[in-house]
Amino acid sequence: MLRAQKNEITGSVIYARLADKIKDPSNSALLKRISEEEASHYRFWASRTGVEVKPSRIKVFRFFWLSRIFGLTFGVKLLERDEDKAQIDYYSLAEFIPGVKAIAEDEEKHEKELIEMIEEERLQYAGSVVLGLNDALVELTGALAGLTLAFANTRMIALAGLVTGIAASLSMAASEYLSTKAEDGGTNPLKSSLYTGTAYIVTVAILIFPYLVFSNYLVCLGITMFNAILIIFLFNYYISVAKDLNFKRRFAEMSLISIGVAAVSFGIGVVIKKFIGIEI
Repeated sequence: MLRAQKNEITGSVIYARLADKIKDPSNSALLKRISEEEASHYRFWASRTGVEVKPSRIKVFRFFWLSRIFGLTFGVKLLERDEDKAQIDYYSLAEFIPGVKAIAEDEEKHEKELIEMIEEERLQYAGSVVLGLNDALVELTGALAGLTLAFANTRMIALAGLVTGIAASLSMAASEYLSTKAEDGGTNPLKSSLYTGTAYIVTVAILIFPYLVFSNYLVCLGITMFNAILIIFLFNYYISVAKDLNFKRRFAEMSLISIGVAAVSFGIGVVIKKFIGIEI
């Protein structure tokens, strides 16, 4: 009961702090409403335990800044996942304490419905980010794998990779702009192209970075592949939390595609070097 009470007051403080910092008035009002509901749940538990408890400062700090840095939807849904761990306690206590079942149902349904109403620009353009990341990971990991065997020179590989990556990012941004403008789906074509191009160029920089630092081209390729998997992991975790999607399936699918393309390109690089006989 005391653990549940502490969770409720902690959640209430987090939502209240976020509500004060959010500029969007509708999102701010939603967060205040959730904060008030959490506070009412706290008062329910306080009336049963007969004691007052303080919120967890560590949790307040962590989830407040996660929401500020990675987006409101991501932070709030991650907090809800954390609170879900307490639901088993709620239902076990419901047998002995009247009113607990209603709180558990409120936590599961009502607050989740409110959270789904939160509007956030970065999630509206998630598809554009996915497009930029996906293309950069698949195209550039494949290109770098092929170039690694064809050139066997880290500086040459980095130069070729940068030229390829920058040109492709501009091409993708332009294509996304024209595609979004033609669809007329309510999203801003310029913003869509910027999200796509930025995601692409950031991914390019991370993938090429090892070739600018290390001298062994095979070590560089290994680090690049690790970076690609790390990007896929972090992005899919973010999207799976923010949009309630299946993380394992998305991560496995994207990883297999990127690694598969890289392996095929690596093989092509071996064949080209052997049969054409060009040494750089």
